[in-house]
Formats: sequence, structure tokens, C-alpha cells
Amino acid sequence: MVLIYLLSPLAALFLYLCYRVLVAPRFSVLRNLPGPPVLEWFGNHLQHVLKSMSSSSNDMGGRSGIRGLGPWDDRLLTLDPVSFSHIVKNTAIYEKPWQSRTLITSLIGCGMLSAEGLVHKRQRRVALPAFSAQNMRSLVEISFNKGIQLRDAWMDLISSETELAARIDVCQWLSRVTFDVIGLAGFDYSFNSIKDETNELFIAYRDMFEIVISQSTVFRTASLHIPADYQPAPDETVRTVDRCQEVIHRIAGRLIQEKKEKLSEGEKSGDPYDGRDLLTLLLKSNAAADLEPEQRISDDDILNNINTFMFAGSDTSSLSMTWTLYLLAQNPDIQERLRAELLSVAQEFPRDLSELTEDQVHSLHTALSGLPFLHNVTRESLRLIPPLHSTLRIATQDDEIPTMYPVHDRDGTVNENRRSFIMPKGTVVHLSVEAFNLDKDVWGEDAWEFNPDRWDNLPELVQQYPWHFSNILTFSAGPRASTHLSLKYRN
Repeated sequence: MVLIYLLSPLAALFLYLCYRVLVAPRFSVLRNLPGPPVLEWFGNHLQHVLKSMSSSSNDMGGRSGIRGLGPWDDRLLTLDPVSFSHIVKNTAIYEKPWQSRTLITSLIGCGMLSAEGLVHKRQRRVALPAFSAQNMRSLVEISFNKGIQLRDAWMDLISSETELAARIDVCQWLSRVTFDVIGLAGFDYSFNSIKDETNELFIAYRDMFEIVISQSTVFRTASLHIPADYQPAPDETVRTVDRCQEVIHRIAGRLIQEKKEKLSEGEKSGDPYDGRDLLTLLLKSNAAADLEPEQRISDDDILNNINTFMFAGSDTSSLSMTWTLYLLAQNPDIQERLRAELLSVAQEFPRDLSELTEDQVHSLHTALSGLPFLHNVTRESLRLIPPLHSTLRIATQDDEIPTMYPVHDRDGTVNENRRSFIMPKGTVVHLSVEAFNLDKDVWGEDAWEFNPDRWDNLPELVQQYPWHFSNILTFSAGPRASTHLSLKYRN
């Protein structure tokens, strides 16, 4: 009798696994969608999906059924604008998979990048006022000052060489300057990493960045989900994460308390504290009189979102600027046009930007914001090489997804009246930002070329889908679109 009790759960588990691996996949509705050849056993299509300059739009079509990690893991890859829009806007149905959320949370906490449902909505409601146009404008001077420091550092490197030329690691330097900008903009904290890379908090964030972008093995990635205390032999990656998190929580926690004390003292004295950094603005927004108690967020939530701001802001900004400079170096004619446009504005201001007054800084920023070719170059770089290749969503319930065009079946059958298909609960969707931004059916035959002039005459199909930013998906779309887009773009 005892043996029966022991074997029954094992037998049920065995039958369930057999159903999931051998039976259910053969009846998946996604297998009837066009796509690459159906694979046997444990083959997958992920190498095609993750390929840089993805050819998925050519190899798989605009809407494909693909295989993920195994025969039980049928997924959807779509470039259909209507389907894409439906998925990113219906956040109650399509969430980030638990694996993605667990990994992000293990690194930077449960901020807006990993939170879902009411938690995400509450955090976003508190954060949005902090990213108003007026507040972002007050941070312009920080970017200008750090830009001047970077220029001076590069000039010092060049002048120290006998041939007045130097090899510069542009990505590494831009990473340092964006850390400095976002440190001051985020919580009024000076990393001073342009001049000195020994700051404890800077090192912690930098080491965390290196873990995120490193080519980790599946085992190493999975190990991050398990606290070090419960691992039989925590590896170096887990120990590094624990060390970095201790530093971040200790220093950032102290900064939060200091800001709360300044706000409290200002309120008592009748002379309100006027800090314009994100941390101060979040604390003010969270204490707003019109915010119900149940809508407020905790200090941990604020810390997690500062971490999110640091990770999502500094890394993507430095990578985007690096690729923009690379593209300009590869296209000297475009570089000369942009330089001429910038110099036309510079003539109206002192030659030494370090001598600009605060009003002149804002006047110069306003003038730069009105330069059409500068905007074209920036948008084209973000379109061609987005800092985020793709993102994942999972259906939390069965859903009917609309399409722009009639649905094609794998055997080539087309029903002109059918413009939707069923998305089963539990199915993962690959939303390829890069593939959508490079789709030749949308952008034309030169979609893979760096052509800033395309923005003066966008294809009609592109104009139909403005998304969240300049007709491209680089900063996502819908309720989960980047909250600090304005600061990223200003950088």
C-alpha cells in the first residue's frame, strides 16, 4: 500500500511529461503557422531568432511558429504590426515570463523592468511625474558639464602622445560618462568615474553590468536564481552579485534616508528642499497628498527603481552613443554634414562651452533640439542598432490575436477573410525589436543601411505605426514603454 502511494505521484508526473513532450506539441495551433521546418526531438530555432541583423523576416516570414528550448516549447515570432501592437498594449494578458522576471529581480530587484500587474502600475504611477519634460529639462546642465569633462579627458590623452593621436576605447569612456550623468540625475550622487574609477558604488554597478552582458552559460544564468546560502557551491558570478548588492543596498539605502531627512527638514522650516534628482522627485511623488495610501510604494521599491534607472539608462545610452559614433566614422560624408549643422549653432555661443551660463546651456540645448539632421542621425542609429535585440512575453490566458494581413497556414493555404489566430495560454512570444526595425517589407530595400535621410520621407506603412518613439520599437511600446525615454534621448 505504501509503495502504491509513493509510485502514484511519480506515475502521474511521468504521464504528464509524456503528454507535454510527445502529445501536446503535435496539436499546437502554432505548428500550423508558416515558419522554418518543424524539428524533431530537441532541436530549436533560437539560433535564428537571436542572430544579429536577424534574417527572421526573410527566413520565417512576418508571423511564425518556432520551437524554443524543446518539443514542449512552441513559441510565436511575429513582425506583424497589428499583432505586435496588440501584444505590447495588453499587459494584463501578456507578461514577461517568470524566468526573465526572476533573473532581473535577482540582479536589480523588483522595479518596473520586472514587476507586473498592479505592482508595476503602482510603481509607474509614482515614477511618471518625476520624468516630466520640466524635470528632465533641469538635468540638461549635468549632461553638458559631463560632456565637457569627457572632451577634456580625451584631449589630454591625445596631447600626451608624441604624434598627437591616441587610441581611445570609446565604449568604455562613454560608459563612464553616462554613469556620471545618471548618478547625478538619479540620486544626486557623484561617481566622478571620468576622473577616477575607484568609487565603491561605481565598481559595484560596473561589475553587475559585466555579469549582465557577459556570455554566460545556461547553468550560470540559472544559478543566479538561487540564493548563495542555498547553493552547494556558489560560483564566482553569484558571489559577485551578492557583493555588489550589499554595496548598492548599503550606500543607496543611506542616500534614500538622507533625502527623506532633507525633505522633512524643508517641510518643517517652510523652505522646501528643491532637489531635482530622480530620487528626490520619486520621494516627493510618493508623498503627494492626492496619492492614496495603498498607491504608495516602499523604500525598497524606490531603491529597486533607482537600480532599474541606472541599469536601463546608463548601459543603453553608452552603447547607443558608441554605435552612433561608429556609424558616423563609417560614413564620413554623413559625419561632415552633421558637423556642419552643429557648427552652425555653435557660432552663436562662446567657443569654450565651459564658460556657458545656465541660461546659455538651456538655449544651446533648445537650438540643438531643433536641428533636423541631428535628429535624423540619432533616430537612424537607434533604428539600425537598437540596444535591446528582443524581448519576451507569455500569454496568461487564451487570446485571439488580430493581424494586418490574412493568415497564412504552413501548407500555403490563405483565407482572405481570416485576420486573427488563437494564442494558447502559456505560449511564449518573441518580440524582435531589431527584426521589426530592419524589416524590408516595412522600411524598404535599404532597411539594413545607415540612411538618416529616410526620416525626411518615411514609407507610408511606417507612418501608420508611430509606436512610442519615432516610428521605431527601440524603446518598446504600450504601458511598459521606457519611462525615462526623454533623458535617454537627451543624452
